[in-house]
Amino acid sequence: MARPRKTAIKLAPPPESESTTHVAKHRRVFDYLHSGIQSGQLKPGDRLPSEAELGRLFDASRITVAKAVLDLQRMGLVTRRPGAGTHVLAQHSAAGRSFGLLIPELGLTEIFEPICHGMMRSPVARPDALLWGNASNSVRESAKEAEQMLQSFIVQKVDGVFFAPLELIGEKDAANRRIARSLERAQIPVVLLDRCYMPYPDRSSHDLVGVDNRRAGYMATAHLLAMGVRRLVFLGEANVASTVDARITGFHEALRSFGVAPDRDPAWRGSPQDEEFVRRMIDTAAPEGIICANDLTAARLMQTLLAFGVRIPEEVRIVGMDDVKYASLLPVPLTTIHQDCVGIGTVAMATMLERLEHPELPVRDVLVPTRLVVRRSCGAALTEEPFDSL
Repeated sequence: MARPRKTAIKLAPPPESESTTHVAKHRRVFDYLHSGIQSGQLKPGDRLPSEAELGRLFDASRITVAKAVLDLQRMGLVTRRPGAGTHVLAQHSAAGRSFGLLIPELGLTEIFEPICHGMMRSPVARPDALLWGNASNSVRESAKEAEQMLQSFIVQKVDGVFFAPLELIGEKDAANRRIARSLERAQIPVVLLDRCYMPYPDRSSHDLVGVDNRRAGYMATAHLLAMGVRRLVFLGEANVASTVDARITGFHEALRSFGVAPDRDPAWRGSPQDEEFVRRMIDTAAPEGIICANDLTAARLMQTLLAFGVRIPEEVRIVGMDDVKYASLLPVPLTTIHQDCVGIGTVAMATMLERLEHPELPVRDVLVPTRLVVRRSCGAALTEEPFDSL
C-alpha cells in the first residue's frame, strides 16, 4: 500500500481558455484534480493541496472546493482524514471489481441516495468498489455532466455501470440513447435503475431493477376509490420518466375497475408550483382527490393548495408515491406508496454480478415489492376520529 506523503504535491496553475471560463468552478476544480490523478501526476499516497490553496488557485470558496473533492471521494479516487488531509488512493485491487454509478439526478431526486447505500451495504458487493459520479445540482446541467462522467468511467475501464436515465429535460431521450450507445460500444455491462430509457413498448437490451409502477398507480388510486372518492385526477410534470406513464396506466385501470368513467382525461401534466396551472386544474376538474406522480410533486402541490386556503384532506385528498424521508414531515403527513430503495440497491448489485457471471441470461426486469403507507393526506381517518388526533 502506498504510504501517504506528508507534504502536499505542488500542481501547476490551471490553464485558462475561453472554454473554461463558462464552466462551473467546482467542475473546474474537479476536472483539474481528476486529470492529475488519471495522468499519474498525482500518484497513490500523494496529498492534495489544501482547500485553502485550491481556493486561491481557482479563486473559489472553500465550499466550492470541498464539493469537488467530495466528488473525487465518491468515485473512490481519494480519501479524506481529519488532521491528515486528502490523499490519492491506489486503484482497486484485482480481487474486486469496480462499478460506476451514473446517476445524474443523485442530488435532485430523493430515491437514489438510499439506492446507492443499498448497493454499498450489499453483502455480495465486497470487495467491489463503487465509483460515485458527480451529483448534479441543476437539471439543465445533468445531461452534460452525465456524459462527462461516462467518459471517465470508460477511461477507468469499470466492470459495469448502474445507470438511472435522465428525466425532466426536453433532450433526455437523445442524451440517454447517446449514453447507452457509448456503454455498448465500450462493452460495459449496464443495469438500469428505476426506469428504462426507451419509451414503451420498446425495451432496451439491459437489465432493469425497480418497482412495478403500473401496480403502484393502481394501488394509490384504488385506495381513494375504496373510500368513496370518485372525482380523481393524476398530476405529473412534463418530460418525466416512463415510470410516470406506467403509474398513469395503473391509475386508469383502477378507475375502470371501480366503474368510474370521467368526462375528460383526468391525467394532468404541469408544474405543481405553477399557481395558474393548479387553479385551472382545480376549477376544471373539481377533484376530490389527486394522485401525484411522486412525493416531490405531492409536496409542492400541497404547498400551493395550502397557500390557496384549500384544506387537506377535508376538501382535497392527496396521495404520493415513493415514501421519501420527508413524506411524514409535510404540513399534512403524506399517504404514499413505499418503495424499498435500499432493497432496490441490494438487488441491483446482485443483478449486476449475476450478469457478469452469466452474460447469456435473457434481459430481465427485476421488480421489488411496494406497499401503501396511510397518513393524514388521504383522509382515511376523517370518519373515524377527530382530524387533529393524527
